[in-house]
Amino acid sequence: MQVAELQSLYRAVDQVRAGVADVRRRYGDIPAVQRLVGDVDRLNLDVHELDTIPARTQAPVPTIEYISDEPSDSSMWIDVDDEGIGGYHGAIRR
Repeated sequence: MQVAELQSLYRAVDQVRAGVADVRRRYGDIPAVQRLVGDVDRLNLDVHELDTIPARTQAPVPTIEYISDEPSDSSMWIDVDDEGIGGYHGAIRR
């Protein structure tokens, strides 16, 4: 990430922290507020971690895998149940 993006994240976390402080003053230290305080702390830690590692210079190149149109070997499907119907091997047939 570039510096401007990190600054934007830091500002957003600060705004959320201020909102949580307002909620804390209104509701006190109930469990929901304590979780929000922890969430804001974790957000701040994550942004700080991004600030300490170098950003990638380019996006990774996706790997393309080609699947053959050739029919598959039917022997690999021997003794396989059809999930849509459920198991039928060993069932009583009348």
